[in-house]
Amino acid sequence: MSDKLLLRALAGETLPTPPVWMMRQAGRYLPEYRATRAQAGSFLDLCYTPELAAEVTLQPIRKYAFDAAILFADILLVPQALGADLTFVQGEGPRLSTITSADDLARLGPLDAIDEVLSPVYETVRILRRELPPEVPLIGFAGAPWTVATYMIAGRGTPDQAPARRLMYGDTTTFEALLDKITAATIHYLLKQVEAGAEVVKIFDSWAGALPGPVFEKYAIAPGKKIVDALRAEHPDLPIIGFPRGAGGNYATFVEQTGVQGVALDTSVDPAWAAKHVQPHACVQGNLDPLLLVQGGEALTKATKDVVKGFSGGAHIFNLGHGITPDASPDNVHRMLEAVRG
Repeated sequence: MSDKLLLRALAGETLPTPPVWMMRQAGRYLPEYRATRAQAGSFLDLCYTPELAAEVTLQPIRKYAFDAAILFADILLVPQALGADLTFVQGEGPRLSTITSADDLARLGPLDAIDEVLSPVYETVRILRRELPPEVPLIGFAGAPWTVATYMIAGRGTPDQAPARRLMYGDTTTFEALLDKITAATIHYLLKQVEAGAEVVKIFDSWAGALPGPVFEKYAIAPGKKIVDALRAEHPDLPIIGFPRGAGGNYATFVEQTGVQGVALDTSVDPAWAAKHVQPHACVQGNLDPLLLVQGGEALTKATKDVVKGFSGGAHIFNLGHGITPDASPDNVHRMLEAVRG
């Protein structure tokens, strides 16, 4: 553990130079990723071909020597494993069969069948544990129940998650039953990733900010706590990172009530506020604006150094406030790393 900077930060250690990795660090901004993606034939084929999924996970580690690797997969593999139809439309994103009623929910498969679909992901984890440098920990991940539910209810990404919120208000019984099913599947999925070799797990609640204040605790925090508690019951020392993107002032409450050791901060969060209200209770991760990796130049260097300085008083993992975008420059990633590491 002493050589794995990410694990030291998640254990609460303040390091002179923060460990660094990027959300979506394996992705379309890299020409080597695009070549492997073309070889796979489709995005889902890439996710479900362990040798190729491991390869794209390793590419940014070879290129940039990041301090962590994150499993290459997708949060929507869980609904597919539960029986939802899933495709990805080029340039538009995912399309799923929808869950809008109790009858739709009843057509989903049982929890004990999901490994038939997800077993290639576990094999990818095993390959990565063999091939990653010994100082680089592997992060497994899943989508948070609310965020996964938004896609399952709408059948696609939406600007404001209105279809999921309408079901939440209009048929609370079905909505909560769906969340419970996703939560159980997510616990199982993450436990299997850890069993295969993941050393850290991250829970992505990308649409947490769409939950109105009165239900944020019920549908973002409570399922998150249930997942954390279940993982800790099996693996008491497992580091867990939460990412309730858009949570605003609820970030501090999320950390306190879920018990995560690390929390990823989106771009909107002021480092001075987070250093005072969040960092004393958990390692913070973030939160450079991904647009700066498109813009580059001195603006990138200055903003990177400002993030490092803003969180220098406590445990910090340098990262972006959301995933790197396909139009980012690989050269700007080098510039960012130079600004972090000196």
